[in-house]
Amino acid sequence: MRPSHRIFSTEDARRLAMKRLPRLVFDFIEGGAGRERGMSRNTEQFDRVLLQPRVMADIEERTQTTEFLGTQFGAPFGVAPMGMCNLVWPHADRMVAETARDLNIPMCLSSAGSSTLDSVHEWAGENAWFQLYFGQSSQTSLEAAAQAQNAGYETLVLTVDVPQVSRRVRDLRNGFTMPFKMTPGAFLDFASHPVWSVSSLAAGVPSPKTLARTENGEGFNRNASRAGADWTFLERLREQWQGKLIVKGITSPVDAVRAQQCDVDAIYVSNHGGRQLDCVPPALRLLPIIRRAVGPAFPLLFDSGVRNGEDVVKALILGADFVMLGRPVLYALGAASQKGLSDLLHCLVEDIDITMAQLGTTNVSDLGLHNLFEDGEAADGPLAVSGPARLHVAGQQ
Repeated sequence: MRPSHRIFSTEDARRLAMKRLPRLVFDFIEGGAGRERGMSRNTEQFDRVLLQPRVMADIEERTQTTEFLGTQFGAPFGVAPMGMCNLVWPHADRMVAETARDLNIPMCLSSAGSSTLDSVHEWAGENAWFQLYFGQSSQTSLEAAAQAQNAGYETLVLTVDVPQVSRRVRDLRNGFTMPFKMTPGAFLDFASHPVWSVSSLAAGVPSPKTLARTENGEGFNRNASRAGADWTFLERLREQWQGKLIVKGITSPVDAVRAQQCDVDAIYVSNHGGRQLDCVPPALRLLPIIRRAVGPAFPLLFDSGVRNGEDVVKALILGADFVMLGRPVLYALGAASQKGLSDLLHCLVEDIDITMAQLGTTNVSDLGLHNLFEDGEAADGPLAVSGPARLHVAGQQ
């Protein structure tokens, strides 16, 4: 395979996926809310964070083994919940699940997944988590959680930042709907990408299959209002769910503290990759604010804007205990199926290892604010935040 056709970075995966996938599918992966500035700010914020290399440290024995919520993982990152992955490439859910199992990292199956709860748990085993969207009612949502528990899932991720699905202009222009409807434009789009089209036709048109219909006859509805995911529902879910409970989509320190008081096991800091609100602050800027609000020991996950191993390290330094990957995973699958995903994730592992060596550390648990570059301008720099949650770097080790 020529170097131009291989994946050495997320940028490579994105470029190859853009060529291989129909525009409708690629735009579904990449699109964000509004003018997509929130999406851009997420990645730009990582570029503003600089790290301080250290030399002549003993870094011969480095490890990325990470304990999170009582489980040892082989790396400090996993795969975020993403709906309809099989639209990107046939059997993508299985590819993600098997790759996660092989690397010993978690993958989170979405309520809008295109494979069943039982199938994904069979493929990924204990590495499978389940992400719950609020459904038509509290009862149907609790029934969905019960389905996951009965299927053997031990970690539940309640997503709360989608009270209503946003208007994504790319999808509207392309006529993307769920369930999918063939339009003349889509037909021409698919015809110009025959490899994807033939493979997808052979596998069958993907549809949301994760959740079985509830007793009320309701399945997953992508466009339904999820405003019912309130604090009362969280309390009811906490009473029912016997495993680890994570709340995803927290961007406010006030909400973070309240979720912490509801006895959740972890908070997932995320702005949904800029797919819900265009004017949302970059997630990486919010991370240290929320870390200060919940204290140094409370478990935090993070996603939004992560593109390489250095980004993973930066998120860990700024307060995350674990990092989840979204778009890069779909780019890799779209570029080269399971091999593309495996290649990209191994690139991230190598990136993290090299970054740790440059920083003079041997264990991801030793990363912290002391690894940030401090030039005396922090008060006006990219990490400055207002009010009592202001991040102070100087003097911290």
